[in-house]
Amino acid sequence: MEFHWIWKGILIILFGSIILRIAGRKSISQMTVAQTVIMISIGTLLIQPVSEKSIWITFLICSLLIFTLIVVEFVQLKSDKMERFFSGHAVVIVENGNIKKENLKRLRLPVDKLEMRLRQKNIQRMEDVLWATVETNGEIGYMLKPELQCATKKDIQTVIELIEKKMPIPAVYEQVVQPEKPDNIFKEVSTGKNVKYVPDDLK
Repeated sequence: MEFHWIWKGILIILFGSIILRIAGRKSISQMTVAQTVIMISIGTLLIQPVSEKSIWITFLICSLLIFTLIVVEFVQLKSDKMERFFSGHAVVIVENGNIKKENLKRLRLPVDKLEMRLRQKNIQRMEDVLWATVETNGEIGYMLKPELQCATKKDIQTVIELIEKKMPIPAVYEQVVQPEKPDNIFKEVSTGKNVKYVPDDLK
């Protein structure tokens, strides 16, 4: 019986766990295209020692791939252009209840599929959506119109204060409904400019 397969198997599992831990905690759905390609390549390489390939060469190549991935992620942190090149950017697909048809065509996303994904977010009507985007990981991000958004603790506190002051009900509603703020992160996708609270070294 050839026992070298046992220690090779244990070593592959340990090395694979360590190398993926270094790469970062991300599920497949959260990975960019570059990250997915590298992870698939690593998975393929890790089984090479089983087919009589050198286990140390395999580990070296895997280490180089992870090093490349870390460098790419660091470059993306420093350069907005490089981030867009490697990861792409979010795309607006609904604005103020209106579907952006050209963007749907670019994404090859049928309206039926869009409606299905919005239903999964418990959205009943397209007209209720202020912003909807397809993020770089393929997930849908959305923001409902102000009058349909859930009340926050601040909103409730404002209402309580107004009631305590015995203000009329119409005045309560006028103060609770807040106008859309200029640093809305969905506006960043539409305009292509970073919101003001993002530090310069992270833009």
